[in-house]
Amino acid sequence: MKKRVLQVLGFLISSLGWLFVLCTMAMDFWRITQLGGQGGSFIIKVAWYWSNLWKDCFTDSTAVTNCRDFPVLWTVTPFVQAVRGLLMCGLTLGFFGVVLCFVGMECTYIGGAEKTKDKLLFAGALFHIAGCVSDISAYCLYINRVARTTFAQSVGPGVLRYDLGTPIFLGLVGCFLILLGGMFYAVTVYRVLVPESKVVYAYGGGTYMAPRSGGRTLYTGYYRPPRQYGSYLGSDPSNSSKVSKLSQTTRTKISERDAFV
Repeated sequence: MKKRVLQVLGFLISSLGWLFVLCTMAMDFWRITQLGGQGGSFIIKVAWYWSNLWKDCFTDSTAVTNCRDFPVLWTVTPFVQAVRGLLMCGLTLGFFGVVLCFVGMECTYIGGAEKTKDKLLFAGALFHIAGCVSDISAYCLYINRVARTTFAQSVGPGVLRYDLGTPIFLGLVGCFLILLGGMFYAVTVYRVLVPESKVVYAYGGGTYMAPRSGGRTLYTGYYRPPRQYGSYLGSDPSNSSKVSKLSQTTRTKISERDAFV
C-alpha cells in the first residue's frame, strides 16, 4: 500500500512539474526592463521592453504593445536557440518518462509481471531526471545571459539591462517538482538494482546464512555437537579403529583360553 501511494504521489507531482515547464514556453516576460516612469513632470511616461523565446516586444504607458517576431530558425540569437532546444529535449524525455511510469505503476494493470513493471518504472524515473537536467540547463543558460548584462560594469549603447521574469521562476519550480517525483519513483523500486544481500556466518564445521532483510532465515550445512558435551560412539574415525582393535584383542584372548582348556 505504501509503495502504491508513493507512486501515485510521484506521478501527480512530476506531471504538475512538466505542466509548469510546458507553460513557460508559451509565456511572455521571460526578461523585462522598464524605461521612464520617474517623477519630475506633469505627465509620467513609462515603457516596458520585454522578450520571450519567440519575440521581442515594447509596451507603452497606454498598454499598446508592438512586437517583432524572431526571424527564421537559423537566424535566431544562438543562446535563445539553445534554450529552445534544451527545453524541447527535456519535454520529449519527460513524455517518454510519463508513459513508462504510467505503465510501470503498481496500480495499473498493464506492463506484465511485477518485476517487469518495476524495471519500466525505474526507466521512467531516469527519463524524468534526464529531462529535468535538460530543462534546468536551459533556464540556467538564460539566467546567465541576462545576469551577465545586468551586472556588467558598462554596456554598449542601446543595450538594455533586463530583469528576470515570472516564467523563469515558474520553470525552476517545475524542475524541482519533476526531480522530486522521479525520486519518489526510484525509491519504490530501488530493490531492482540493489537485490537482497545475505550474510554468511560459519560456526565450526556448520554454516549459517541469513539475509539482511525479508524476515526469513535460511540455515544450511550440518550440525556438529560441541566438544564440551562429548561425542557419541562412531562419530569419529579414531573411535571406529579403537572398537575394531578391541574386538580383535577380545577374540584372541578367547581363542587362547579355549586352547588352554
